[in-house]
Amino acid sequence: MNFLLSKEHQMMQKMVREFALNECEPTAAQRDEEEYFDIKIWHKMAELGLCGIPWPEEYGGAGADYLSYVIAVEELSRVDASIGAALSAHTSLAGWPVYKFGTEHQKRKYLRAMAEGKNMGAYCLTESGSGSDASGMRTTAVLDGDEWVLNGSKIFITNGGYADTYIVFAQTNSALKHKGISTFIVEKGFPGFSVGKKEKKLGIRSSATTEVIFEDCRVPKDNLLGQVGEGFQIAMMTLDGGRNGIASQAVGIAQGAFDNAVAFAKDRVQFGKPISSLQAISIQISRYGHKNRSCPFIDVSGSMA
Repeated sequence: MNFLLSKEHQMMQKMVREFALNECEPTAAQRDEEEYFDIKIWHKMAELGLCGIPWPEEYGGAGADYLSYVIAVEELSRVDASIGAALSAHTSLAGWPVYKFGTEHQKRKYLRAMAEGKNMGAYCLTESGSGSDASGMRTTAVLDGDEWVLNGSKIFITNGGYADTYIVFAQTNSALKHKGISTFIVEKGFPGFSVGKKEKKLGIRSSATTEVIFEDCRVPKDNLLGQVGEGFQIAMMTLDGGRNGIASQAVGIAQGAFDNAVAFAKDRVQFGKPISSLQAISIQISRYGHKNRSCPFIDVSGSMA
């Protein structure tokens, strides 16, 4: 099996790496410290076509493949895990279910806006009383004429507050438990929708993570995503695909940690020489570097190559 990237994927990797270094890295530490998401960076990503990489051009996407998308998330996360998380949630968790289960009208209205970066997406499944047990959710949706009325709340919503389009799961028949869950496309401006508290986190702090609240939130009947009762299946399938984004974030964060470790080993001087020349340090760095050809490594003489 050939694990080398194609020329097209190498071009994507180079473009996103340069973008991350030029646009994200200079303010990454400050934004993390201040827990501030810079929407201007998102707009610049949209200009490069990064907000809809795997979606067809007819829906505003770049028409590339999923590998191109995870390369982008990895390279962003290598420099700024918060920006990587924002793109991952936007694409894998919010964009994919619309692409997979949406009607043609929903795709052209919502997926296109997300793919073009005009709207940001978010995924709303977790509640304070239902995490891994999604069937225990208490948010409800009741059909009232031509509208669904949603009541309840969701927590830990990545892109909360900044997102314009929310993929929301609610019970339409609680007696059926997981078979009674349905999915809705909710716009930020719908009556009864509001953003609750922002979470205080230990890391990835410039990625907004909030509560969202539905108080008699009225959603057009046509904004049902998929069929009534398909929500649990849609949620689980979406999370399966979303794990690709999470994995690419993890790889990018690990690569970024390695990059910084190498830089520190070159600069830190002890006993009159850089610690990169110390055998205990050089062995650790070279062991990883030889496994990843894109990384710097230490040759047998102990000097950085």
